[in-house]
Amino acid sequence: MSHIDPQFLRQTVAYRSPYPAGTIVVDPHKRFLYLVQKDGQATRYGVGVGREGLAFSGTGIVQDKREWPHWTPTSAMIARQPERYAKWAKGMEGGAGNPLGARALYLFKDGKDTRYRIHGTTEPDSIGKAVSSGCIRMMNQDVIDLYSRIPLGTKVVVL
Repeated sequence: MSHIDPQFLRQTVAYRSPYPAGTIVVDPHKRFLYLVQKDGQATRYGVGVGREGLAFSGTGIVQDKREWPHWTPTSAMIARQPERYAKWAKGMEGGAGNPLGARALYLFKDGKDTRYRIHGTTEPDSIGKAVSSGCIRMMNQDVIDLYSRIPLGTKVVVL
């Protein structure tokens, strides 16, 4: 935690939004995820986001949620960095060393899996940076908190 810029620590903030309470809004430029609350408030979490050209944008729905999820790199990830990802082509079971961390929220659009996730990370120093292969990374304690607050069907808006 001592390596995390304090602005990226979870906090309740004033937040004016056109979206109703319960909506997740991600601002990839500022590296924040907001869970919109009532009365002009939001819970704000610091996030790591996708590198240029790899990030999700638009609107999706959390259609699945998993604790200690299984992870398989996409074929595009393996093609970009085979030395890092090829050994995991058949996947990795959930656990402390899994890149998806403690929880994952699976984003769907028009009923189809986007392959983008909001998930924990084994690299908390990536919070506040654009370094992922497109997913939205959170500190494990924050993704556990968010996971517990939202139901399936939650709308996610990535600005």
